[in-house]
Amino acid sequence: MQIQWYPGHMAKARRMLEENLKLIDVVVELVDARAPLATRNPDFDALFSQKSRVILLNKSDLASAEQTKKWIEYYKAQNINAIAFVSTSSAKRKAAVSLIEAAAADKVAKMKEKGVIKTVRAMVVGIPNVGKSTFINRIAGETKAKVGDKPGVTKGKQWVKVSPYLELMDTPGLLWPKLENEALAKHLAYIGSINDDIMDAERLAADLLGELIAICPNELKERYKKIEEGMAPHELLEAVARSRGFILQGGVMDTERSARIVLDEFRAGKVAKITLESPDIEY
Repeated sequence: MQIQWYPGHMAKARRMLEENLKLIDVVVELVDARAPLATRNPDFDALFSQKSRVILLNKSDLASAEQTKKWIEYYKAQNINAIAFVSTSSAKRKAAVSLIEAAAADKVAKMKEKGVIKTVRAMVVGIPNVGKSTFINRIAGETKAKVGDKPGVTKGKQWVKVSPYLELMDTPGLLWPKLENEALAKHLAYIGSINDDIMDAERLAADLLGELIAICPNELKERYKKIEEGMAPHELLEAVARSRGFILQGGVMDTERSARIVLDEFRAGKVAKITLESPDIEY
């Protein structure tokens, strides 16, 4: 899958993160719970190795609860605390704040011994469109960070005061220079982390259907009545067209329209609660 993966502004964004590391106490990394592996920038492990880190599995309401638990245990084994999160809901706000504060507890305690009440500063990082700005707005309780449904909305760092002793730094989404794993590249495209304008939507939707028929066949067949197991990816896309009546003149299946529907409905969680990756599988 050929993708223009690393735009020029990404190098500038990386430099900005590196330059501001000295200002922060905790790194808060957001990943998409539907694709926790694909949406983790592999450069972060080295970049933030000297900082306390926590992970929020965002959009967990769209993912498999069972798989989300497995990923939390996977991160715990790496000495990184993580929680499931939904940035569009306030239900886990306190849990997220507590997670950040716990990660900075040692520094806060040391400063308290010196008679100083420390303000914890946390840098919020992740790839484009993973929900960083929405998370900050949820934690802050009002709209302070820019939010959008397309990658690349945040152009530079923004400091947001959550409480008298907690500040968050919003940062631009950061990709990594080379995407070599085609399976993970597709997962990023399925969830919308890669701009749809540069993708072949029909091929992408067909491949997605091919994965979904293996992960959740019953839910997929319930959603699109003409789908049957054993169909090739392009046949699955045509079956969606037949299911929805997307038929052009001459009886030709409108697979372009079907592709848009498949991608939109998957991203909205209308097929099933799905996690594309498991920590038990090597990709």
